[in-house]
Amino acid sequence: MILEAEPPLTAYELQVLQRQYEKEGKSVQVQTKFNYAWGLVRSKAEEHLQLALVLFKDIDREFPDRKRECLYYLALGNYKLSNFNEARHYNSQLLELEMRNEQAQELGRLIDDKVSREGAIGLAILSGMVALGAIAMGLLRKK
Repeated sequence: MILEAEPPLTAYELQVLQRQYEKEGKSVQVQTKFNYAWGLVRSKAEEHLQLALVLFKDIDREFPDRKRECLYYLALGNYKLSNFNEARHYNSQLLELEMRNEQAQELGRLIDDKVSREGAIGLAILSGMVALGAIAMGLLRKK
């Protein structure tokens, strides 16, 4: 379920994951890196989400057997950052690997819904601006 990324970890829980990640240093284990990235992607803070994306990309590149998990969290992180094209890109890759992946299907619907809503809001704002411009032009012509 997509809501697994909610609620965020507590500051203490995230700190525990971060300390373990930093403790392992350059020889960090893939599971430690994954756990830290997973904790970060649950956050609402942009800097946490950005770091999570970097870590998941590293894991995906270095450990191809973790590709499915990484693609899902890359899609989710980009969705949470409102990078909908990137979210779609990673989600599509995941669906190519697993057409019946319910998480990816649900995330795809969420992405589409959000893009539609934001598009409708943008169109309403643009329409309002055009209407105001037309009114202003009308008032200027009357003078």
